Amino acid sequence: MGEPISYIARKYIEEGYDFVVARVVGTKGSAPRHRDACLLMRDGGHTVGTVGGGLLEAETEKLCRRMLQTKEKSMTYEFILDEKQKDKGALEMGCGGDATIQIDYISAADPGNFIEEFKERDRAVIFGGGHVAKALEPVLRHIDFETVIVDDREDYANRERFPEAEQIIVCSDFEHCFDDIEADEDTYLIIVTRGHRGDLTVLRQALGKPFAYLGMIGSRRKNDLLFEQLREEGFTEEQLQQVHAPIGLEIGSETPEEIGVSIAAEIIQVRSRRTPQEQKPDQKALLHA
Repeated sequence: MGEPISYIARKYIEEGYDFVVARVVGTKGSAPRHRDACLLMRDGGHTVGTVGGGLLEAETEKLCRRMLQTKEKSMTYEFILDEKQKDKGALEMGCGGDATIQIDYISAADPGNFIEEFKERDRAVIFGGGHVAKALEPVLRHIDFETVIVDDREDYANRERFPEAEQIIVCSDFEHCFDDIEADEDTYLIIVTRGHRGDLTVLRQALGKPFAYLGMIGSRRKNDLLFEQLREEGFTEEQLQQVHAPIGLEIGSETPEEIGVSIAAEIIQVRSRRTPQEQKPDQKALLHA
């Protein structure tokens, strides 16, 4: 799925390349990328990552090229992404939201505390707001995930149940569960809806998206039946093998809280395998710190 942007930024510094980093630091409405999405640009205009594509990306890259020349330390820009508000200087995009982007110039010779401070938060999207989701969501936040809850029932997708989730989406039905979500290679997709129909509907769409992790709750028998249906629809074995199902590590979990822990443990395992070895902290040193 590719190296994390934070790792690439560290390589640039180690190899002596100055660069700029553009980061989404705020969004409102239907912005194309989530908070903390990043783009790096080196001399020559070489870029890694994205802040949303389209005109937003083009304008951000223009500002990045300018900062590479001026070497200003930091600037913040507000973008209105609504073609209906051109009189207010909006970009002609159909998103209808706003995005705030901060651009910083990083000198390889003097990066300051950039490496320590710059850390991307991976995003975990939980489809279903039931008991397992309620137990899992705070655990994922504690291990540094940005969490998104998606359900077709307002009684289960609300601030009372998930007061600290980054985003809560009430979709009209699970056929439209990705309408307000842009999944990328750092997105962890967790399917725990209230039944096999919802699970299948979400999984069918998820298999067409990029992701770092895709897991679905359910017994082996139930999941085998769903997989067989997907094979008949034309999905390949390679696609289905990417799905962690039954979801979670085998730890004998039974309660929603135990299942939440098993899912979080599996996600930690997947995230760890994606992180280059030299970027990982020394666990023994941390224990004795």
